[in-house]
Amino acid sequence: MILSKLFMGLGIGLTKTNRNKNRFILPWWWGNILANPQFRATSSRLLLSYLLAMMVVMGLSSMTVYHFFAHSLYQQLDSQLLILADAAAHNLSAIQADRMAVHHKMPRILDHDGDLDIPWQDLRLYRQSVEWFDSQKQLLGKAGKQFPQTPFVTSFHSWQKNGLRTLTIPVYSAGKNRQLFGYVRVSASTVEVEKELNRLLMGLGFGAVLGMILIGGTGWWLTSKALQPIEQSFQQLQQFTADASHELRSPLTAIKTTVEVIQNHPERIHPLDIKKITVIESATRQMTHLVEDLLLLARSDAASVSLPKTAIPMPIDEILFDLIDSLQSQAQEKEITLEADLIDEVWVKGDANQLQRLFGNLLENALQYTSNGGFVKVKILKSDDFVIIEVTDTGIGIPSENLSLVFNRFWRAEKARSRRQGGSGLGLAIVQAITYGHGGEISVTSQIGVGSCFRVKLPVIFNFPKGVDFIPKYRV
Repeated sequence: MILSKLFMGLGIGLTKTNRNKNRFILPWWWGNILANPQFRATSSRLLLSYLLAMMVVMGLSSMTVYHFFAHSLYQQLDSQLLILADAAAHNLSAIQADRMAVHHKMPRILDHDGDLDIPWQDLRLYRQSVEWFDSQKQLLGKAGKQFPQTPFVTSFHSWQKNGLRTLTIPVYSAGKNRQLFGYVRVSASTVEVEKELNRLLMGLGFGAVLGMILIGGTGWWLTSKALQPIEQSFQQLQQFTADASHELRSPLTAIKTTVEVIQNHPERIHPLDIKKITVIESATRQMTHLVEDLLLLARSDAASVSLPKTAIPMPIDEILFDLIDSLQSQAQEKEITLEADLIDEVWVKGDANQLQRLFGNLLENALQYTSNGGFVKVKILKSDDFVIIEVTDTGIGIPSENLSLVFNRFWRAEKARSRRQGGSGLGLAIVQAITYGHGGEISVTSQIGVGSCFRVKLPVIFNFPKGVDFIPKYRV
């Protein structure tokens, strides 16, 4: 019953299937948040921040409670020591006259000095001890089992060392001309106090663990609830992007087809309209490319992170060789050295066109943002069950504060905007989406004025038969 109420609070339902079996139903916002890497990361950061804040609050609260109780317990012990010392002070004169008087119980004498006037023997507990000293700090007598092994201290404040708490009070003679008569030092073991504090610590620790479990569950629920309206807006934006991209394909195709038909009959075009037709054709091509990019990203958002249905085994080195060959002319125009350090027969499973687009975007970016006479290199590294493809350039670089933004859609640094015209700002977002779709990871390191290095990590396939011709020819 308790678990069912907890699940209901977190949005989990229990239903019956057509085979009369129970099945848990997660709320829709859990599925979306768990499926979307961006929301997973945001949810994790919010939950971690919440947990850290709660840990700090609980830690400070526990420390406050512990020190409050420790102060209270030691203050109570000091009060007991002071009462015992006042009672023992009544026997100082008798002990000075007869040091054996410490072993005799003195009768209760009311002197009306404001204290209890109870014999110290009736007040002393098992773990407490009493010592009497004369005015010269010479020991006169003592009672008990544990005594401080430290030099005599006349301070009226209690102090603690080696598990003993000690209090020393001066004793003065009665009358107007009060003279120092001697000292009484009382001590008490702190074992019982420490046991109580240890039990308190155990209780606080158990409470902290239980509290963190409850706070973690509550934080997860609150985080999901807080992200719910954002996720709804994001989902609506995704749906709009997908719908708009899909709907724009038809009119763009019609415009593109019409322009091609007109260009195929140049005799029908007025000379003054040739330039206008060329502009229309270029703009249509750019719009088509942008729509295709948006549609690809919308599909990657809607689908779970998994390999494409068209994925087949292929050697990644052949894709990179073909890309490098096709981009050599572009590199030569800018006098950029485009080199490759590849390993043969490194097999991965994926979609050939998507992988070609992934590394094509990285290489085109590297060439675009590298100055004339620069250097671009592609390298393959093996790492256990993965292959790492590095694309390194000597380009303008990316500021460190912008590295976390480079894979965001439509984002480009201001310096890059002035350098490259016509780009949509979706290239690296597409690279990241394709990498995630193939079960891989992507990272970037960069330094201003030195260059950048993009690393794509993909799972490899072992023991795949050699000599298989499988890679379709694709255009660049």
